[in-house]
Amino acid sequence: MSQAKQLRRRFYRELQTLLPLVWPVFSLLIGLMVSLGLLIGHLEGWKFFEGIYFAFVTGLTVGYGDLVPKLTTSRVLAIVIGFTGILLTALLAAIGVRALHAALLEKAASPADPERTP
Repeated sequence: MSQAKQLRRRFYRELQTLLPLVWPVFSLLIGLMVSLGLLIGHLEGWKFFEGIYFAFVTGLTVGYGDLVPKLTTSRVLAIVIGFTGILLTALLAAIGVRALHAALLEKAASPADPERTP
């Protein structure tokens, strides 16, 4: 098996062990984003899915500009959605980096491949 394939397997195995640990926080952040999006949608008079769409577009810092909150309260909540999305992205990046680091450490600690040894 190639080294890249082994590293990929180790990475996914580590990712599977880390995801259950951060899943409660991950779920809480997504739930907060959706709830705030629905609240902003209600305050602004948008449709149900427009509020959810706005929350994810704002939270992922894409910001197309097709839905713009007019009320001051909605704008403050949009800032909270933005920070929540940044936390969500940082959490996902952190577990990815941690899984890759653990996979690389495991690779370094494993003995040399017997097929490649002369």
